[in-house]
Amino acid sequence: MATPDRDVGKDAVVQKGWIAAYKWLALRRFSQIAILAMFMSGPWFGIWILKGNIASSSLLDTIPMTDPLLFLQMLAAGFFGIASTAVIGAAVIAVFFLIVGGRVYCSWVCPMNFVTDAAYWVRRRFAIKSNTHISRNIRYWVLAMVLIVAALTGTLAYELVNPVSVLYRGLIFGMGAGWAVVLGIFLFDLFVLQRGWCGHICPMGAAYALIGRGSLIRARADRREACDNCMECFAVCPEPHVISPALRGKDGTSTVIYSGDCTNCGRCIDVCPEDVFSFGLRFPAVRRPQEWITPAEGKAGS
Repeated sequence: MATPDRDVGKDAVVQKGWIAAYKWLALRRFSQIAILAMFMSGPWFGIWILKGNIASSSLLDTIPMTDPLLFLQMLAAGFFGIASTAVIGAAVIAVFFLIVGGRVYCSWVCPMNFVTDAAYWVRRRFAIKSNTHISRNIRYWVLAMVLIVAALTGTLAYELVNPVSVLYRGLIFGMGAGWAVVLGIFLFDLFVLQRGWCGHICPMGAAYALIGRGSLIRARADRREACDNCMECFAVCPEPHVISPALRGKDGTSTVIYSGDCTNCGRCIDVCPEDVFSFGLRFPAVRRPQEWITPAEGKAGS
């Protein structure tokens, strides 16, 4: 039976304790704050751990890191003389998120996640409803438009209004007009469309989702037989459509959440009092009632 929005997570707290019921959320917040602190420690205190900005930086002046969307814009804009550090940096980030899950960036790194999660919390707390519905695939069209604009103008035009870059610059140098961008997304998510920006429009999320389709580390529903249909995982998931194939699949189908849209945020793990979900690898054996078999064994026995 579905749980009222205001009660989401209460059963998990009772059954598992507060720490276990908020473990992954707390770790995400720590990760986001720690990454911002490493960027800000340079300009503020002269301690340069991450030098640059959240789109292009270096770790300890040694390891370059380039956001994949920024790199794609550079190519689209005709910057073919890209420095080798930018190429290496894009490869480093792509490989890292290919392993841990592309949209891990959205839930564990992106500072805008604070803003959109706050809008979601207020929306849920005060039961704010709206009738707006748009396809989640719109973000891929927006990604394409960002690259087309870069190609037509020969510039990194999107970076001027990219909310992630705007928020980062604002935290370091002062928000100025950047508040309008951040506030606009907060109000959009609050009153117009639940999880509107991150879940439907953001082109950075789209780029990382494409990377994440092949990622090694996945959320899994390996104890799906213990599900009591409380629907709390669907309530907290920023991309609830990714849950059904693993949780509601028929016997013999995989319990792995394969969709690149999954942010590996861990909230489904937190709020489930029955511990249906966990993190694991994408490759382990095919699920069947009361047993595990490997794909090779399955073929041999057929």
